[in-house]
Amino acid sequence: MTGPHALKPFLLAFPGPLRDQLVAAVLSGEKTSTTGLFAEWEAEKEELPEVGERSALIDSDGREVAVVEVTEVRVLPLGDLDLQHALDEGEGHTSVAEWRADHERFWHSDEMREAMGDPAFTVDDSTMVVAERFRVVELLPRTSEDSGERP
Repeated sequence: MTGPHALKPFLLAFPGPLRDQLVAAVLSGEKTSTTGLFAEWEAEKEELPEVGERSALIDSDGREVAVVEVTEVRVLPLGDLDLQHALDEGEGHTSVAEWRADHERFWHSDEMREAMGDPAFTVDDSTMVVAERFRVVELLPRTSEDSGERP
């Protein structure tokens, strides 16, 4: 491996408290799946991740904190997302309905609608999503710059 800087970023939510919570859940092993809107991949003209692909998990400060490896990728309608995937997102949801309500709040937020370029963007059962599973393969050390210490 040529180092984490050669890896594309693995971004969860937007920088801030939610990203911090999700990154902490990944680092603790609670979060092993994530769900994104297929429309985001299309809008950004990005290829979907492939099984075995490694990325650098990025925290709210833009630091690479871990290397994650994709173990499964499914593209499916939102209405078909299963309970196990929702549980494995590590956000404390106990049902698909609870998981979905929480995700719809995020997907319908002003910040997400702005990112999508559609102020009226909404999701429904037929909205295509990308359901990823992943595992942490390496925790990256914090540098003295990360902790604010002087070398």
